[in-house]
Amino acid sequence: MLLVLLFTQLLNSAAAITILGHKRMDADSEARQVFDRMAIDFAQMVKRTDVDYYVKALGGQRNQNDQIAFYSAVPGYYPSSGAPSPLSLVAYRVNSNPASPSYNKLERLGKGLVWNGVSTPDTPAVFLPLTISASWPYAVDPQLPDTSPRSAYEVIGPDVFRFEYYYKLTAGLLTDCAPNCGSHVWRDVAAIVVAIALIDPRSKVLLTEQDIATLNTPAGANFLVDFASDPQAGKLLNRWQTKLNGITALPSGVSPRQTTSGIRLYERYLYINQ
Repeated sequence: MLLVLLFTQLLNSAAAITILGHKRMDADSEARQVFDRMAIDFAQMVKRTDVDYYVKALGGQRNQNDQIAFYSAVPGYYPSSGAPSPLSLVAYRVNSNPASPSYNKLERLGKGLVWNGVSTPDTPAVFLPLTISASWPYAVDPQLPDTSPRSAYEVIGPDVFRFEYYYKLTAGLLTDCAPNCGSHVWRDVAAIVVAIALIDPRSKVLLTEQDIATLNTPAGANFLVDFASDPQAGKLLNRWQTKLNGITALPSGVSPRQTTSGIRLYERYLYINQ
């Protein structure tokens, strides 16, 4: 009888360790795919003074998930007519529309642009003073859908609910003040540093969307804070982990210990071509 009891305990412990390992591998795999896709898009970013970018500047995009939109030399979803150009409008956001099936999920916009020789939103790029926000408002709004016949949005991180980024300058400084902020321009930026938080799929089923929203909106006491300029790498993830460790209650009433242990935090330096 004692041997049976010991064997059962060993089996349960092995099962728990295996499940924990699988949960971590699922989260690591999703984060890796997100970062790999971003690395390609950022490396091919079009950096010119006559085109617009929707990027974070000093004091911008506070108390919310960040957004970014830019032109990149990568394929996208092209319209049914016109000759495809080598450029796409690329954007990243966490959908914040509660009515959307993509709510609290990381989305990527890859709108392929065409050569058509006229100044419309289907040209390869809009030149200043025309802006991305005026030509494609859904690229800079976390709630607006792409209403074209074939949506260029796709969910790239179904379990990613928090998205934050900042810049590493060539001088080594970590800041949210670049580019076009003060004297900083793109040539001063060595990398865009992206931080994400995701919850593994097995733990996510225990949470409601309202639970998740308390982690990525400032109205919630559990909001994972924005980046604050700091010379120390990894400080943002430390602040996020501290916040997660201090959570005592969630709207659904589920035990925070059961769920927050399934949240994984990742950060990667995505270097851009100069």
